[in-house]
Amino acid sequence: MSAHESEPVRRSIEVEYWVVDGEGRLTEPGSLVDASPGVEREFVEPLLEIKTTPCETTAELRRELFERVGRVLRRADELDRGLVPLATPVGDAEIRDRPSDRTRIQTHVVGDDFEYVRHCAGTHVHVEQQPGLAIDQLNVLTALDPALALTNSSPYFRGRRLAAGARSELYRRMAYDDVPRQGRLWPYTDDVDEWRDRLERSYEEFRAAAVEAGVDRDDVEDNFGPESAVWTPVQLRSEFSTVEWRSPDTTLPSQVVRLADHLATVVEHLRDADVRIGERGRLTEDEVVVPPFDTVTEYVDAAIRDGLDSRALRDYLDRMGFDVDAYDPVTHDLDSVDRLDAEAARRLRLEHAERLERRVRRANPA
Repeated sequence: MSAHESEPVRRSIEVEYWVVDGEGRLTEPGSLVDASPGVEREFVEPLLEIKTTPCETTAELRRELFERVGRVLRRADELDRGLVPLATPVGDAEIRDRPSDRTRIQTHVVGDDFEYVRHCAGTHVHVEQQPGLAIDQLNVLTALDPALALTNSSPYFRGRRLAAGARSELYRRMAYDDVPRQGRLWPYTDDVDEWRDRLERSYEEFRAAAVEAGVDRDDVEDNFGPESAVWTPVQLRSEFSTVEWRSPDTTLPSQVVRLADHLATVVEHLRDADVRIGERGRLTEDEVVVPPFDTVTEYVDAAIRDGLDSRALRDYLDRMGFDVDAYDPVTHDLDSVDRLDAEAARRLRLEHAERLERRVRRANPA
């Protein structure tokens, strides 16, 4: 066994939260961005992102994420603000962009449908690429995309029930419907060269669409490259030497850490297991069997439409090694009514901001 094969698989997390005031109204983060390392503004005004560094163990990842979220929450308490771990803002509030050339260009390319992206808050898990196994890793994490159902955290868009995974419906299907290569899950890849060819073709299409929409070509190239012009849920990231898994919603930190732990465990397993395509996906001691890509997309459809109410999806995730019963996707607690008015949306945001604060304080009382 080489030295690298015995090393832990490093993993990191990026999680987005809506910022609200004491009345549950969406607001800007203000000085929350200075409360901890790893805190950044997002492209819309009321959204904040908290990142960890690459961590070698789940305990280290959990400690760092909870510490950073805790610092932001303490500052938020001083400012009478809260962080909301829901995948959409649930109500019909206006979501304004921050000034950005990248956002301006995307709006030209995607058109009015870019409005759907403004209502999405998600989680990104980066898992360190393993030498010689990056494509296996990419394909296996693609096969695990339906696990998004484990953290579905909002069924609502603009106060109406949309799907169990409203964010995924908005982001993948409604926003990028006319440019599906930009935002939908890509099929399995044979090798790194094929992945790079796909990136280049996608970038060329994006650049051409931007120019056709009236954006200067140099402006596009100054703001986007092949890797930064796609938002597909699973990506091979040369910039960070990771595979980025962008599938899940934002949710409570404990659920995110649990999910990242399983992804890292599966990737570590690839060092000793064979990967092949079979009719039924499963994880065993000797191999990782991924279903045909068409079958994966069927599970993804179920994850977005029905979430864990789908028995077939639950069985698939169980075969892929997930402890399904350990997850508590919030969306199934919220979908008792089909519509929310503005007051109900504010109450719901406050309720979940308080829930996040309680969970983080309990885990990290200092």
